[in-house]
Amino acid sequence: MAVSALVVYATCAYALAVGAYAAWHSWRGYRFSNPLFYAIALLEVGLIAITVGSAMAYNGRDHEVDGILFFSYLATTLVIPPAAVFWGVVEKTRWGTGVVTIAMITVAALMLRLHGIWEGPARG
Repeated sequence: MAVSALVVYATCAYALAVGAYAAWHSWRGYRFSNPLFYAIALLEVGLIAITVGSAMAYNGRDHEVDGILFFSYLATTLVIPPAAVFWGVVEKTRWGTGVVTIAMITVAALMLRLHGIWEGPARG
């Protein structure tokens, strides 16, 4: 299984924790900080590892998974954190970290959707 439930839920929890930290920055009026950068960088490393594992597992997949849909979600998930960092650094107001908060929520939602795509329709 390329995207196991444990990996998905752990990644979602971490992305939401980073999002909460960014929301705290925004609420306090703080600018984008080094610890926030490092937290997002760690998330990105994890997403890259998930991408590599998913690509390897996709090649040995028996049943149908729409590759274009799956890898487009995966690519979007990879692009969001660096874009959020760029926006958070460039935007000097509290809304820069607000964008990071929304981006982390989006990453968590996309990871859940990736898991759903990988598992396929519910059998019953």
